[in-house]
Formats: sequence, C-alpha cells, structure tokens
Amino acid sequence: MRIDVVTLFPEMVEHAAQFGVVGRALTKTLWSLALWNPRTFTSDPHRTVDDRPYGGGPGMVMLAAPLAAALKAARAAQAEAGCAVSRVLYLSPAGTPLTHARVTALNALARQGTGLIVLAGRYEGIDERLLMREVDEEIAVGDFVVSGGELPALMLIDALVRQLPGALNDAASAEEESFVDGLLDCPHYTRPPVYEGEAVPEVLLSGDHAAIESWRRMQSLGRTMARRPDLLAQRELMKGALTKEEKRLLERYQQKE
Repeated sequence: MRIDVVTLFPEMVEHAAQFGVVGRALTKTLWSLALWNPRTFTSDPHRTVDDRPYGGGPGMVMLAAPLAAALKAARAAQAEAGCAVSRVLYLSPAGTPLTHARVTALNALARQGTGLIVLAGRYEGIDERLLMREVDEEIAVGDFVVSGGELPALMLIDALVRQLPGALNDAASAEEESFVDGLLDCPHYTRPPVYEGEAVPEVLLSGDHAAIESWRRMQSLGRTMARRPDLLAQRELMKGALTKEEKRLLERYQQKE
C-alpha cells in the first residue's frame, strides 16, 4: 500500500507515522509514505500558498495552483512506483462520513494497486475549483472542525494500515474490532480480577468459550442498541432482521439492566 500526503506540515505526519501499529507496519514495509509540501511548488519569494477569500470574510483560502502541482508530482511518483492509478482523498467536514466499510473498500483498492493521495487542507479551506478538478472523494472523520487536515489524515492512515495483513500482532484483533460486524465492541477486562470492589464478570473466568462468546455477543448487541441505535438500524437494513439468537441475546441484555 502506498499513501502520499499533501500537507503544509509534512514533519507532523512523518513523525506521527513512526509510532505504534502504523510505525511497525512502515518498518516492515507493509506500506510506504511520501510527503509533499505545496510550498515547494510556489515560485514567489514568500512561497505563498494562500490568499484572501473573494467576497470577504475571515481567514485565508489555500491557492489552487501549488496544490495542483503537488498533486501532479504525487501522481507521477505513484505511477513510477507501480501504482496503476491514483485516488485523491480530501479530508473535509463537508465530506462523506468515514466508516469501517469505507476504510475496508479503500484498503482493498490500495492492495489492488491504487495509490492513495491524501490532501490535508488548512485555513478556511481550499479553492473550490481545485477540489472540483483534482479530488476524487471528500471524507469527514466527524461532525466537528479542527485546525487542519493532518490529524484526520493520520486517523485515516491508521484505520487503513491496521487492516493490512501482518500489521497487527494478532490477526484476529482486526476481525473482532468495533464496527466490523456493524456493532460496537463488547467491554474488556484484565487483571486484577477485582478492582476497587468491582469484579470481572464471572463468565469471563469460567473457561467456557461458548458461554464467553455468547456473553460478548450479547454485550455488543446491547451496547449498540443503547448507545448507537442508528448502527443497529443500519445493520438490519444491510443484513436483514436480527436472527432469533440475536433477539434472544438482546432480550437477556435488557432484562439484566
């Protein structure tokens, strides 16, 4: 998997990408990272990458030309590296919400030879004409605004990289994470068995793997119903109604509350 990031703060992305799962996967060459600073593609003495917005208003808007040149360079580098095609992703609050399903789809594209170019904006935004001409997809990591696209870009990269074979120490971890089955994850516990008077649920200490799996499934369904009913409704639309066993587990969860 190859990911290129166009950003005014390449050091920020490069440094963060050295840690944890993402950093280990980078060391193992499971993916590669290239960084492009739009200031490199300016021609004026001040290396200008922004200007005042037409129509007035606060803040500055990123210029189209330096970004277009950076994207062109990234595409060329990806083609030289063997990528069959490049896809430009812009992190924006106006984009489509990033979901586990979308991450999985992008991961599949990357593993099939598509190079991903992540565009991290700054200031009040980017000239709309650049977005219309150069961007394939706008992605939002949540309904909030941050100072720039670097942190959302790192979130996207982390989500993508952890799905790569060999990225996690335990391959089953990726298969059992939240949202994989359209549900929130179940609660987890570790030593000691009693902490501040609160004991680990007995079933987890029983050694009965079938009972443990059933309990975890019940908790996952119940948590999703209580905290994110929209996910449960969406899952039912995608996969059909809950099974008899899932309905039974939900009933058990509600009875124990």
